[in-house]
Amino acid sequence: MVVWTDFERTTIQDIFSKINYAVVGQAAFSRCLTVYPWTQRYFGQFGNLYNAAAIASNPKVAAHGKVIMEALEKAVKDMDNIKATYAELSALHSEKLQVDPDNFMLLGDCLTIVVASQLGKNFTAEVHAAFQKFLAVVVSSLRRQYY
Repeated sequence: MVVWTDFERTTIQDIFSKINYAVVGQAAFSRCLTVYPWTQRYFGQFGNLYNAAAIASNPKVAAHGKVIMEALEKAVKDMDNIKATYAELSALHSEKLQVDPDNFMLLGDCLTIVVASQLGKNFTAEVHAAFQKFLAVVVSSLRRQYY
């Protein structure tokens, strides 16, 4: 069980209340597919992912980025029970989609960069630490069903 301080809870909720899920999701997911091109192998049905411009303008990438953010919102709403919240999602990614679990950390890193750029000077070291803790719990929860 993760113990959250009042500051961490408030900070995570504040971050998610300030960002536009469609914009941040698309930017983070596009960045992940561009910087780590091997992650594209799970998205062959998305069509043209041949370069950064194609990825950034792909409507399926944008839609999936928003889905990712909506899934993260579920964790924000139930920070004391993230592992249970993500049990089905973990099983889906492990058993059916067979996603390399290291990709969750890569996406989290890309998300951190995008959120930091959105928040600017308000993304202090303390805010960054709270956000990283949140993402670490999310990644751990998503990895839970892996053998």
